[in-house]
Amino acid sequence: MAKPPDSTPQTFEAALAELEAIVATMEDGQLPLAEALAAYKRGAELLQYCQAALKDAQQQVQVLERGVLTAFAPGEPDAGTKVSDRSGTGEADAS
Repeated sequence: MAKPPDSTPQTFEAALAELEAIVATMEDGQLPLAEALAAYKRGAELLQYCQAALKDAQQQVQVLERGVLTAFAPGEPDAGTKVSDRSGTGEADAS
């Protein structure tokens, strides 16, 4: 049974699968004009949903990168390694 045209997908994957099915049906070229227009409208809605979901995921990754991954830099000592003076000023022992 087909989903109502205005129903919101449950997941990104469900939206993508429905969008792929619509594209395949439209590429077949066998839809009457009214159905093709309805399919196009639904496809546009699904595309907008998928783009929003991807943008949200991208923003979440950026937040994670800023909060967690920025401490890592290639060539840096391991987090457990203690570094006494990384400034290079020689102020570690002034006596």
